[in-house]
Amino acid sequence: MTPTSRPYALLSVGELLADFIGHHVSSSLFDAPDFRRYQGGSPANMAANMARLGCSAALVACVGNDNIGRYLIKQVSEAGVDTQHITTDPLAPTSIVIVSRTAGTPDFIAYRTADCQIKTSQLPDSLLAQATIFHTTCFALSRQPAQAAIVDAARRAQAAGCQVSIDANYAPSIWPDRNYARRIISEYCAAGAFVKISEDDAARIYGEPQPIDRILNDFHEMGASLICLTLGAEGSLVSYEGGNKQVRITGQKLDVIDATGAGDAYWAGFLTAYIDGHAPEQCARSGAALARMKLTRLGPLPYKVDRESIY
Repeated sequence: MTPTSRPYALLSVGELLADFIGHHVSSSLFDAPDFRRYQGGSPANMAANMARLGCSAALVACVGNDNIGRYLIKQVSEAGVDTQHITTDPLAPTSIVIVSRTAGTPDFIAYRTADCQIKTSQLPDSLLAQATIFHTTCFALSRQPAQAAIVDAARRAQAAGCQVSIDANYAPSIWPDRNYARRIISEYCAAGAFVKISEDDAARIYGEPQPIDRILNDFHEMGASLICLTLGAEGSLVSYEGGNKQVRITGQKLDVIDATGAGDAYWAGFLTAYIDGHAPEQCARSGAALARMKLTRLGPLPYKVDRESIY
């Protein structure tokens, strides 16, 4: 893998929204008594995390013409993300997500409004040609018009020499039609995508837990050039070159303080190492290093993270 040198290390596309996260640890939203506001949205978090590591990152997103939208743009801008490609919808309010604070997979409810109003006009070829990595999420792909705009842009990004990436963070509450979701994910992966997927994500995509070999084989058949299957405390497994090469990274025991955003931290570390020219094994180790930093602190990562700390 030989990344190219372009103005943007990462062009992240998708949801910028407000997370209202439980202030106290709870088993679910049923017993979460109070919440605090944070800048959220996996693509926005990815851009911010990579900017924290010193990568040039831009975000393509849509917010409402309201004070929450203005707060979100300010937050990602302060993290060092280029926000000039974020648009404001004149009618739809800014999207919000209510999330439980937990050491496991969080319970959440999404109120979808402006985030899915991304248009093709926000993703011209001239912008794609400036990016090394084009990244999105299942959340972003789950609704129109963003869905069609992002899938089309992924094809054009591949043609422009970008490495396409996706966090396959499928959730049936966001995208109830599982078969349709798999078809769209497959269309996106056909652009030679790097895929990050957790065991929980895979169980939700298939409707039940699946053998690891089936998950890897299916995503390679979709066209994914690299798959990183995260295994929680058990570490991760990276499959590449059509599944002919695999590397397993063992996990480390941690005292988890806050699991929210750990997946975004992992993938930001992984892709940063890829941009720096490292092989998949080191990319996975770098991802794990940034995820550990996130898991053992409350709230987001610091505004600046020493890039050498992930190597």
